[in-house]
Amino acid sequence: MITRRHLLRGALAAIPAGGCYPVLVEPRWLEVTHTKVKVKTPVRQPLKILQLTDLHWSWCVPTSLIEDAIERGLANNPDIVCLTGDFITRENDVDQAAYLQRLRRLALARPTFAVLGNHDSGTVGPLRSGFTSHRFVERLLEDAGIHLLHNRSQSIDIRGQKWCLAGIGDLWSGEAEPENAFQGAGQDMPRVLLAHNPDSKVVVQPYRWDLMICGHTHGGQVMVPFEGPRYAPVRDKRFVAGLRPWDTRQIYVSRGVGNLGGIRWMCRPEVTLLELSQG
Repeated sequence: MITRRHLLRGALAAIPAGGCYPVLVEPRWLEVTHTKVKVKTPVRQPLKILQLTDLHWSWCVPTSLIEDAIERGLANNPDIVCLTGDFITRENDVDQAAYLQRLRRLALARPTFAVLGNHDSGTVGPLRSGFTSHRFVERLLEDAGIHLLHNRSQSIDIRGQKWCLAGIGDLWSGEAEPENAFQGAGQDMPRVLLAHNPDSKVVVQPYRWDLMICGHTHGGQVMVPFEGPRYAPVRDKRFVAGLRPWDTRQIYVSRGVGNLGGIRWMCRPEVTLLELSQG
């Protein structure tokens, strides 16, 4: 489990002369990234996805950062919005009414879909801890008008092109059920899979999908010189940030908007725009 003490030690080791930059500057310095993704399944019309992940509403992630991420993302005119988990850090950190107002902004602007993360379901590490139900976040998303793809799929039509969106439950929470997620999924449509943890690729390997979009890693959050992302909480360290091929498919891992412990170093928070077209 990543703790604030671990991150602080890593940051201090990485920035002997960095001052307050990793606490006061970089965690709030959003980067809007644009990535073109070529998929194998035939596509007539491209799809632009705004991905926001790991918002982590908490004492160290100000409301202004979440608002900025939402506004900057929507300003790029996406077709749909995909939210890939960890909306909260702990349930008692959240002003529910205020958060609902921000999330509803997304759903009113574009069709918005989501999956849950390990913090949303009370599992903050390989062992369960904290609250044990994700009903709080489920209700938040429902009230905001966001479609929760918890082990299910949904077809959408964008300018005459049909797409299949599938979502699976969080891997660490033991709730990833790919058989249910892909049940009834459109056979001839390009498929985009939402999963919080990129290690989920192992359980969805037998199923057909073109692109999996994830969060969870925070991009490593603290990048130590000559070492890289020391604290990325995934088994497969190839999938910590950015677009990577995996057999005949692709996986995109966003660095996310929020953080744990209020620290980022050489790993800016990210608002992700993905444009999918046929390769």
